[in-house]
Amino acid sequence: MRIGARLVDHHHHHQARTSNGGMGSVAYIGKRTATGKRSCVSRTRTRVMVRQRRTALQELFDACGKIFKGPGTVPPPDEVQRLSHILDSMIPEDVGLSAERQFFKTKNGIKEIPGVTCTTIYKCDNFSLCIFFLPPGGVIPLHNHPGMTVFSKLLIGSMHIKSYDWATGRATSSAPSSAPPHLRLATLKADRVLAAPCDSSVLYPTTGGNIHEFTALKPCAILDVLGPPYSKDDGRDCSFYRDYPYTAFPAYDEVAQEKEGLEECYGWLEEIGVPENSHIDGIEYLGPPINIEPVCH
Repeated sequence: MRIGARLVDHHHHHQARTSNGGMGSVAYIGKRTATGKRSCVSRTRTRVMVRQRRTALQELFDACGKIFKGPGTVPPPDEVQRLSHILDSMIPEDVGLSAERQFFKTKNGIKEIPGVTCTTIYKCDNFSLCIFFLPPGGVIPLHNHPGMTVFSKLLIGSMHIKSYDWATGRATSSAPSSAPPHLRLATLKADRVLAAPCDSSVLYPTTGGNIHEFTALKPCAILDVLGPPYSKDDGRDCSFYRDYPYTAFPAYDEVAQEKEGLEECYGWLEEIGVPENSHIDGIEYLGPPINIEPVCH
């Protein structure tokens, strides 16, 4: 399947090769470029004005540089609130996108599993900024975020989100013998539909829905802030899971059975290999630039 998008910028055009031979690109808002001759003084003044006007993306980047302290740390509540507030107010245009543009297009009406693409705005050891693009039906399978604090902002579209945290206390008893191996009980944290515009969400290393899955109902653009980002060398590799309803296997806890609505609060998770639909193609970021000097080491 060919996943296409028109690049609106009149002076740049970028296409990224997808795994199935199609071409994928993202529709960015065209930048108005000054034409005609201008004096050196005018150009200097323009540059000064740009430096003085901090964009929403730059504000987000600067805040991340101060908030994220590296592996093994979690931002304090006041800093989480600060970063969430910045993300809550961001719109697609802040990263060079437009909700009015169609950035995914299928050809010949062929029904296939849509591909997912991602562009990285910035990445360092402490945090990363990236945007995921999901066409209708596109899926980011159930996966975890070990040792990470993650902020997500749905900029465009609508999607279904399901998320879990590992169950604690009595509920962590062994899974029934009839269940698949390596099955573990998890608490269901979210099972709902999100539609832009909406507030951002945040998950933590062990709470907030650390294990989640996205399924696009309409074309989606999701801005993600990961602190710290994935790193296999540092023990933050991504694991994938298959979930089962709580009622799929015989009860393991007679006391727990007596609690009403238990099937709505829990689910069984089985760690699996890398799913076929987990492939994400990387594309070049062509949105507004950021000044990395304040946090670039």
